[in-house]
Amino acid sequence: MKAQPIASHFIDGEYVEDADGTVIESLYPATGEVIARLHAATPAIVEKAIAAAKRAQPAWAAMSPTARGRILKRAADIMRERNRELSELETLDTGKPIQETIVADPTSGADSFEFFGGIAAAGLNGSHIPLGQDFAYTKRVPLGVCVGIGAWNYPQQIACWKGAPALICGNAMVFKPSENTPLGALKIAEILIEAGLPKGLYNVIQGDRTTGPLLVNHPDVAKVSLTGSVPTGRKVAAAAAGSLKHVTMELGGKSPLIVFDDADIDSAVGGAMLGNFYSTGQVCSNGTRVFVARGIKETFLSRLKARTENMVIGDPMDEATQLGPMVSFDQRQKVLSYIDKGKAEGATLVTGGGIPNHVTGEGYYVQPTVFADVTDEMTIAREEIFGPVMCVLDFDNEAEVIARANGTEFGLSGGVFTSDLTRGHRVVDQLEAGTLWINTYNLCPVEIPFGGSKQSGFGRENSVAALEHYSELKTVYVGMGKVEAPY
Repeated sequence: MKAQPIASHFIDGEYVEDADGTVIESLYPATGEVIARLHAATPAIVEKAIAAAKRAQPAWAAMSPTARGRILKRAADIMRERNRELSELETLDTGKPIQETIVADPTSGADSFEFFGGIAAAGLNGSHIPLGQDFAYTKRVPLGVCVGIGAWNYPQQIACWKGAPALICGNAMVFKPSENTPLGALKIAEILIEAGLPKGLYNVIQGDRTTGPLLVNHPDVAKVSLTGSVPTGRKVAAAAAGSLKHVTMELGGKSPLIVFDDADIDSAVGGAMLGNFYSTGQVCSNGTRVFVARGIKETFLSRLKARTENMVIGDPMDEATQLGPMVSFDQRQKVLSYIDKGKAEGATLVTGGGIPNHVTGEGYYVQPTVFADVTDEMTIAREEIFGPVMCVLDFDNEAEVIARANGTEFGLSGGVFTSDLTRGHRVVDQLEAGTLWINTYNLCPVEIPFGGSKQSGFGRENSVAALEHYSELKTVYVGMGKVEAPY
C-alpha cells in the first residue's frame, strides 16, 4: 500500500523537492507500513514558498471577492467529485475508518470552500458613516501572506478551514501539515490550481518542529493560524507577538459534557460516545469529562458499556469498521500511559483499558475505554489524553456541576443533555467555553464559528466571523469642504 506523492512540497503551482531536508516517513497507522517518504522543508524551501506567496498575493487581492469565490466553489465541486479518493487518502494518512472520512473529512473541507466562496461579496463589505457634510467609510483589506500550521487529526479539513477564509479575503497562504499526516494537503493544493487558483497563492510545505519557527518568525508573514496543543500554541503565540503578527489559536481542551437526570439517556450515551470515540478520540473538542447525575449513573453506565463493547474495531478501509488505530505508535503509548494512571489513581475501569486482542500486526490500536468514579483531581480528569478514553464523574446539583465543569485551564467546548431547555440555556451560558452544544455534541458545520477561550485559544474559524481574522479594517475619512486651521 503506497501513497507516494510526486514530491514533498507544492510551491508556486507545482511540486518541488529538496532532498537535503530531513526524511519524513509517512506510516499507515493500521499496519505501521511506510506508505510515503518525504523531506522536511529546508530554509531554502521556506523562502521559496513565502516568496511565491508574497509575489502572487497583490494581484489576487485586486480581484473582486465574487471572482475569488468562483474559484473556491469550483474547488469544492472537484473535492466532492473525488470524495472517495480523498477519503481513502485521509484514511491512509490518519488511520481513521473510511466510514468516517467519507462523510466528515474531505466533505467538510469542500463545505468550507463552498461557504466562503458563496459569502464573499456580502461578507467582505464595509460601512458608510455619515458625519454631517463629511463622511467616512470602512473596507476590509487582506493581511498579506498567512501561515497555516495543521494538526494530524483532520488534515484535509484543517487545510481547507484555514485556506478558504484566507484566500477569499485576498491573502496568500503557506500551509504546513503535521509531519504525521503529510499527504492530504498536497491534494488540496493540486485541486485549487485545477479550479483556477493563480499559482503561488496556496503553497504546502512539509516540516517538523524546526520548520514552524522559520515560518512564524519570517518578516513577510502577516498572520499565523495554528491548530495544535496548548504548549505548542503558547510557543507560536509568543513568537508571533514578537513581530505583532495576527494570530488564531485553535488549541486543546478537557471539555465537560453534562448529563442531567431528565435527559434522554440513549441520546446522552450516543453523544458521549461521539464526543469520546469518534476519530479514535483524537478530536480537540471532545467532551472527555462526562458529568452524569448520580441518580441515573448506573443506567447510563450500563447502556454505555454495552454499546461501547459492541463497537467494531478493525481495518480502517472496511466500511464496517467503527474504530481505527491511533495516528502513531507514540500517541498510542501516551494514551496507554494515561489509562495506567487512571487505574493507579483509583478510577473504576468499566470497559476497555488496553490493546484489542483480535487486532494483529503493528497497528496502533487502543480499546475504547470508559472509567467511572473519576474525581476532579485525577490526572485523567485534568489532562488532555487525545485518545478513546472517557471519564465519567458523578454530580448532585446544577451549581456544583457548573463550578466543577469550569474548574480547568481549558475552555474549548462543552455540552449539556437535558429535556429542560430553560436549564440547558442557563447552564451553557455559565460554562466557560467557546463552542457549546445542547442535546447534541461535536457538530461543527461551517456556518457556525468554532474556537475556544481561556488556554484553549483565541480567534474563530468558520462562519462569517472567520473573515475578521483574515482581514483588517481600513477607515477612510472624506472631507467635503475647505480645510480651516487656527494658525
